[in-house]
Amino acid sequence: MFVDLGMSPLCQTHIAPEQLNSMEPFYPLRVYVCGKCFLVQLEEFVAPADIFSADYAYFSSYSDSWVEHARRYTEAMRSRFGLGKSSLVTEIASNDGYLLQHFVAAGVPVLGVEPTENTGKAAIARGVRTINTFFGRESAARIKQEFGPPDLLLGNNVLAHVPDINDFVAGMQLLLKPDGVITMEFPHLMQLMELNQFDTIYHEHFSYLSFTTVVKIFAAHGLTMFDVEQIPTHGGSLRIYARQASDASKPVGPRVRELLATEAAKGYERLESYAKFEERVRKTKRALLEFLVQAKQAGKRIVGYGAPGKGNTLLNYCGIRTDFLDFTVDRNPYKQGKYTPGTHIPILAPERLMEARPDYVLILPWNLKDEITQSLAGIRAWGGKFVVPIPSVQVLD
Repeated sequence: MFVDLGMSPLCQTHIAPEQLNSMEPFYPLRVYVCGKCFLVQLEEFVAPADIFSADYAYFSSYSDSWVEHARRYTEAMRSRFGLGKSSLVTEIASNDGYLLQHFVAAGVPVLGVEPTENTGKAAIARGVRTINTFFGRESAARIKQEFGPPDLLLGNNVLAHVPDINDFVAGMQLLLKPDGVITMEFPHLMQLMELNQFDTIYHEHFSYLSFTTVVKIFAAHGLTMFDVEQIPTHGGSLRIYARQASDASKPVGPRVRELLATEAAKGYERLESYAKFEERVRKTKRALLEFLVQAKQAGKRIVGYGAPGKGNTLLNYCGIRTDFLDFTVDRNPYKQGKYTPGTHIPILAPERLMEARPDYVLILPWNLKDEITQSLAGIRAWGGKFVVPIPSVQVLD
């Protein structure tokens, strides 16, 4: 056992008003670590088709900083790998076209592979060619036959979302050109553990990935890691670069060896290194509840910002409901007018926050705290403050 976060609902199943009195399914949120390969993983209680449904609530484009991150990535890939009009870029889990739109604008042919229908339609409306399917060996063979192998095959924040990671990686190897490149971005387990980011654990995330484990998985399917970058997104992520094992044109760079050595030195291949995480999580819960209790006893008004997956893990694990948060706000109109899963906190439009003039704003998507505090700087006019819960409770003036 790595950590037990109790029972929790699916994090993107926001509750409509007419559903408030209906039964809501909760599932164990228990995480295990394998003593052989050191993959940190959840049990699969719900099929991906039930999580990533036709009416999916997460749209990447509602975060300005994330769209800008995607734009910079596309520029870097075009420059580094010489991508142009004769290339093909394929993105797995392309969401609403937030990333591929930048390749389209530069004249680079693209294909988005997206399992959710509503986000796929939004991508098509942006001019991003998109197909609706889950990715794995079987779909990779179909995609290769119909659209051809890509020069660049990418996936941002999808590798952790697949229950059969071996099928997924095998599909990438099958689809990729002989001299093509794979890039994947995913939250780094080392950052999750060192910065106590337990709220990034939820049922959509089946795996929590160290670089060491990912190298092993890719190698088992004929893919070689030749570079890696540590990037700040989502509280600390990795961007990995992989190629076909037979492609000698891309030598393994020093950053691969350096990060493997770092993880080895920190004990990511020793079970005892994982044993103390759960108690740190419990301490964070107690500290957050202590702050909220004291604030409410002092007559302070507290509202939330955002209704992300990580926020729903935090709210459910800590038992935070409308006795602490009057409401939360979110830019995504798909969430507005609904309620958070399990805790049933109303989700309103952002302008309602400014009308309410709260004393504290609890930032649930803490990875976007800089973007949020800048956009809501006006709350300081009445003495309002921001609260960031992770890695520990911090009040920002």
